[in-house]
Amino acid sequence: QVGGFAWENCGDKRDPVVVQSLSVAPDPISIPGSLRVSAAVNNGKTMASPLKAVLVVEKALGDLWIQLPCIDQLGSCTYNDVCSILDDLIPPGTTCPEPLLTYGIPCHCPFKAGFYSLPASDFDLPDVELPSWMTNGNYRVRAVVSNGGEELACVKLAFSLHS
Repeated sequence: QVGGFAWENCGDKRDPVVVQSLSVAPDPISIPGSLRVSAAVNNGKTMASPLKAVLVVEKALGDLWIQLPCIDQLGSCTYNDVCSILDDLIPPGTTCPEPLLTYGIPCHCPFKAGFYSLPASDFDLPDVELPSWMTNGNYRVRAVVSNGGEELACVKLAFSLHS
């Protein structure tokens, strides 16, 4: 189970992409299970390839936060071309999966400037085997998206895992 989910923007006021709202229910989340997500993002600038995402994943060890390494593309990883990863997941020319399609949310680069809103939508979470290093405890994640060295967005997440 995943619980205690929290988030915040961490970029400076000049970042063009700002998460306005993000809610996840239920708390705790059961895997497998159903997840209800709603979100709103204001994108002040068209985001085009190459989009780089840098994740820093940390786990609490007592009062210390330990950075977890990047293993099998999970953990504190740098993804140099998010656009091509999306193209691998959803081949270009195919329609975006629901509910993105219904609400006009793009799933390929470039992401045009604009306001994107996902009303409360249900997603089925499959029974995924978490990596062995993702044991019970408290986690925090910092994600920075950039293009050509310009920071576009920064979001911090926090959650706890319990089996």
